[in-house]
Amino acid sequence: MVIQVRNTARALIAAGLLFTGVLTAAPPATAAGTLTALTTVPASDFTLTADYHQYEALDAALVSTLGTSAVHTVMDNANHDRQGLASSFSVAGLSTGFRFDDGDDGDCQSLPQGITTSRDAVGTANGGNYDGHQLVLVSWYTADACKGKHQRSRITLVDWDATYPNKYRKVLLVEPTGTPAAPSFKDIPIHAGGVSWYGDYLYVADTAVGMRVFDMRKILNTDTGGTADQIGRQSGSVYYAHNYAYVLPQVGTVTAHTSSSVTALAWSSISLDRVSKSIVTTEYTCPTTTPCPDFPEREPRAVRFPFAPGATTFAASTTASQALRLPWYHLNGVASHNGRWWFNSSGEKKLSYWTPTAGSSTFAWVGGGESLSYWEDTTGPDLLWSLQETTGNRNVFAVTQATYGGG
Repeated sequence: MVIQVRNTARALIAAGLLFTGVLTAAPPATAAGTLTALTTVPASDFTLTADYHQYEALDAALVSTLGTSAVHTVMDNANHDRQGLASSFSVAGLSTGFRFDDGDDGDCQSLPQGITTSRDAVGTANGGNYDGHQLVLVSWYTADACKGKHQRSRITLVDWDATYPNKYRKVLLVEPTGTPAAPSFKDIPIHAGGVSWYGDYLYVADTAVGMRVFDMRKILNTDTGGTADQIGRQSGSVYYAHNYAYVLPQVGTVTAHTSSSVTALAWSSISLDRVSKSIVTTEYTCPTTTPCPDFPEREPRAVRFPFAPGATTFAASTTASQALRLPWYHLNGVASHNGRWWFNSSGEKKLSYWTPTAGSSTFAWVGGGESLSYWEDTTGPDLLWSLQETTGNRNVFAVTQATYGGG
């Protein structure tokens, strides 16, 4: 997992850490500390400012110039086939899952990171369908070489409904540039370590900043011609995007702040809690006893930020409603639902579970594990979705949350 820190802090190298190993079934839970190890810290030290109109004029110009495609249109034109899970894949509580096609499974320059679903976006209503499709959404970053520097980021929309083919489509994430008279866009070279979909808005973690915001109603159409390195407006008002047919332009930014005595958060992963209507985030850090280069060496934190009442957006200014200091390290994933928390430690291949009343427990987990997403279900058991970033071993899978302490 790679994180990026503010320029005023030390910069982080944009090289992904890959983990290997076949999954094994989780043994019975064992104690992983007490409530004195996981401590509450002042939530008031953590705030957000949100601007959903940052690129309003440029976005309007891009929409007018390029036109948009609804999610159902994008999926009608899905051009990649997902595959079944690897035959060697085994993990306790496994419910379902898939793999990307061989090209994406083995691409060492592009790595999957965050995961969210249309169940996050709309809940269980209408079978969890957004614009007629039940979807699993994965965020990726692309480097300029294997283990190279961040170059751009994208999402993958994966159909997850028996009514539709086993297809998926890639959509490039872009930042608007230029002027309303001559709008353009550029790549977003972030890690995209976490992603949450709530209503029409997609929140993508930007490690050193907070979250970039996108509107799923504004997927733009682009020309698939040109060369693989061309991006944005070209001569003659042609718009290229590395041969992508669709791009999703940023609409705003949610910027994180901390009080003067508190270290800035590293937004390594995020996920949505539909019960408390909030986004939770956690940090990838290393212990001081076994430091790792280019990552913070301190106890990680997990923080909850509530949405504005009755909205799928944050207020102009938001104060965190909960903040925790954690005894676990190398955290690439976090989930919370109805007062319960899960933390995925990729480096230690452990999934930790905690509630204020029951305390904590730890289970065997996956190598190369990334983000978590909670899947509510009215007819079956609730699930936890996750994925592996490891080249050649990119299983995207769901387990019953009760298997991992959820009860």
